[in-house]
Amino acid sequence: MSKFINLVKLSVGTESIEGLRAWQSSPMAQTRDGLPRHVTRMWPKRSEELLAGGSIYWIIKGAILCRQKLIRLDEAIGSDGIRRCAIVTDPELIAVAATPKRAFQGWRYLQPNDAPSDLAQARPNDDRLPAEMQAALAAIGIL
Repeated sequence: MSKFINLVKLSVGTESIEGLRAWQSSPMAQTRDGLPRHVTRMWPKRSEELLAGGSIYWIIKGAILCRQKLIRLDEAIGSDGIRRCAIVTDPELIAVAATPKRAFQGWRYLQPNDAPSDLAQARPNDDRLPAEMQAALAAIGIL
């Protein structure tokens, strides 16, 4: 079994998992091969561990709500000529147990044993709780 690590990142301006999905489906947020990507200034030093089975966990409205499997890290050169890291992910957004998390700049490593567990697949007619309600329930230990 290979040792892996995850990332945790604030999804700036996102109101819900559906909003993150909509953003990632736009051409501006995709690689040339159509996969979602997030461009960040810093290149992870632990890239081998990330790519050995890690995910990026997304903070939305004050709580970690979902994750995506990491596929690769691409070099992205900005219009200013600065080298950046494009974190390329699987398109599937996997809902996780809502976990309160304060906002921070950039990304952080997240150990597998500290990562929220995946939620069961929602049934087609199930209503999804708003992100604010998920975060509030998680903060008091109900979700």
